[in-house]
Amino acid sequence: MAPLKFCANVSWIFTEVPDLSRRIQAAAAAGFQAVEAAWILDSNLQELQRVKESAGVELVLLNTPPGDLKAGDLGLGAVPGREAEFRRGLDQTVDFAKALNCKRIHLMAGRIPAGSSRASAAREMEAVFIQNLRYAADVLQKEEMTGLIEPINTRITDPTYFLDSPHQAAEILEKVGRPNIKLQMVSHVQVAQVPGRNEPDSPGELNFKYLFNTLENLDYQGYVGCEYKPLGSTEGGLGWIKEYWALGSESGGSSLKL
Repeated sequence: MAPLKFCANVSWIFTEVPDLSRRIQAAAAAGFQAVEAAWILDSNLQELQRVKESAGVELVLLNTPPGDLKAGDLGLGAVPGREAEFRRGLDQTVDFAKALNCKRIHLMAGRIPAGSSRASAAREMEAVFIQNLRYAADVLQKEEMTGLIEPINTRITDPTYFLDSPHQAAEILEKVGRPNIKLQMVSHVQVAQVPGRNEPDSPGELNFKYLFNTLENLDYQGYVGCEYKPLGSTEGGLGWIKEYWALGSESGGSSLKL
């Protein structure tokens, strides 16, 4: 039973360090062999390539651009009237992913437009999302990349995000019908405690010892992204994963004290 592979989401942890390149270095120094990030198009690509190579880490996931965050955007994949902008952002993200040898891109759906209700916008947004996902599938296939879609909890995290449940995502994936467009929580797992979204060993509802054992028993081969808000310093909150790494492949994490 092989141990799980963890990656540091450097948009969430190691944020004590101001720039992305130094966060990647910090993650490598802490023991991570892989990283993921949200939006990196405003970073210097050549610098990222240099740091990634020198740190010896793999980049395993990027997001498509959010749009205008200050105007309330959080992705454009399902937003009517923004199709051309979504596709330009996809092309730019693919260029970065190619240069950094990243094989997975999170295709962000986006929020319901201001002034619209979920009920009134759902049909048009689904049609736009399906069309954009099929376009993305063709673009990504040429580069041997995978596109991922991720439902976001609308009760707590983001009340207006369009893609809000695994059932909705599964129905959309069936309609898209492309093998390289997948559900993120199956093809790429991310972890944080509930409800505070802090370290897995922080107080909360989830039993991560059980969840990690389940993933091991299922022979999960993907990465587990650390996408949480550290309660204190990032390094100070890594005891849980250092314990997991120390247990090694023999115990597979079954003795974790989470």
